[in-house]
Amino acid sequence: MVGKETTLPSKGVIRSHQSRLDFLFRISDIVLIILSLWAAMRQREIPVDMSYSMAGILGTLCFVFFAGVGNLYRSWRGTPLPQEIWRVLVLWAGAVSVMMIVAFTTRTSHHYSRIVISTWLLLSPALLSCWRIVIRCFFRALRRKGRNIRTVAIAGGGDLGKKVAQTIINTPWLGFRIVGFFDDMKSKGEPVLAGDALDVKGGLDELVDWTVSGKIDEIYIALPMRAEARIRAIVNRLTDSTASVHIVPDIFVLNILNARFFNMGGIPIVNVFESPFYGITGWVKRLEDIVLGSLILLFIAIPMIFIAIGVKLSSRGPVIFKQRRYGLDGKEIVVWKFRTMTVCEDGGEIKQVQKSDPRITRFGTFLRHTSLDELPQFINVLQGRMSIVGPRPHAVAHNIYYRKLISGYMLRHKVKPGITGLAQINGWRGETDTVNKMEKRLESDLEYLRQWSLFLDLKIIVLTVMKGAWRVNAY
Repeated sequence: MVGKETTLPSKGVIRSHQSRLDFLFRISDIVLIILSLWAAMRQREIPVDMSYSMAGILGTLCFVFFAGVGNLYRSWRGTPLPQEIWRVLVLWAGAVSVMMIVAFTTRTSHHYSRIVISTWLLLSPALLSCWRIVIRCFFRALRRKGRNIRTVAIAGGGDLGKKVAQTIINTPWLGFRIVGFFDDMKSKGEPVLAGDALDVKGGLDELVDWTVSGKIDEIYIALPMRAEARIRAIVNRLTDSTASVHIVPDIFVLNILNARFFNMGGIPIVNVFESPFYGITGWVKRLEDIVLGSLILLFIAIPMIFIAIGVKLSSRGPVIFKQRRYGLDGKEIVVWKFRTMTVCEDGGEIKQVQKSDPRITRFGTFLRHTSLDELPQFINVLQGRMSIVGPRPHAVAHNIYYRKLISGYMLRHKVKPGITGLAQINGWRGETDTVNKMEKRLESDLEYLRQWSLFLDLKIIVLTVMKGAWRVNAY
């Protein structure tokens, strides 16, 4: 006996295979974008021709591409609806920017009706957003009726099992209902997640009994790797059921960074430390830097000329201060800045700039407070040494010092350094006079590497401008 009999919810057809829903959304997005253009043309009684067909294809491909890179098709389940819609709008704006650049460079904009194009550009994101609202309402209605629900059991009530349970609870779109935990090392009835009234239903032998009797649809085995023999024994016994069995490796107790599974000659391999800019995402990141960096440099070219004159007139020395920093993979690069000090330190020991530092020139104080001294780094971006968004580069001497004190410090160099970053908009800019301050900066840098998306980059750029993140703790 395993306790009271419970009424099991009816089983659905949408399970944990999110790839099917991903495919559905990709196809529906393509259809809605094309349908929006057709409706705009139909309203103005404009016949379909090659020009409009090419515009529709370009817009569709750009949006689907940006949406894939921007995690729109991977993270929507656990994402609040307003955030998902905002992401749709931002990614559509990116696609529109590409279309405008193409139309401008090819000089084909005169082929299109401004009313038709304007209608299309407004109607598409509206339909894309409404479609997502409808889908969410549909699934919520199913769940309220007790349909499309899968019962889940978690083998292991430790930290890893709790993490799995919390993830399922935070992603209701999965349609899973956790029946409880099963653990040989805990007492029956012992609470594991008190706030969610989840407790231990029994040991692993009882898990097998529950599963064989058809009470459980999905099993997540979250046991430590040292329990290999017990895991193998349980998996063998579960073959006498029709439940889906998943093993959650406890590598997640490590401080992993963009872990990936891949296959090498038939052997499954796990990358523990990896850059987020792997494969196509690296191309997207570079394209982002080239497009945005070029546009920004065109905008700031004239102000940079006046700043250079001001630096030259304010004190003796070069206009551009070049300093060695650590770049991608910890390799040394040369970073440019407008000179703001009377010295150009780049040796084995570099004293960090402090408040009211006498080495800073009067004009340099203005540049540092407004972060205008950083503008030449957009040239470094086009050179490929830096990115617009990423961990701020530190002087080589500071890297040598902090890598000995802070575990994981060098992981921030798995990507190119940036002009602004997550640490800057979180307020961790400026002097790091304590190890704790550098640790806080590192936490933000590593969080950026774990969570990177095109949407996050655009968000950081916007917040940098709106919040004046460049000016925080700048002196």
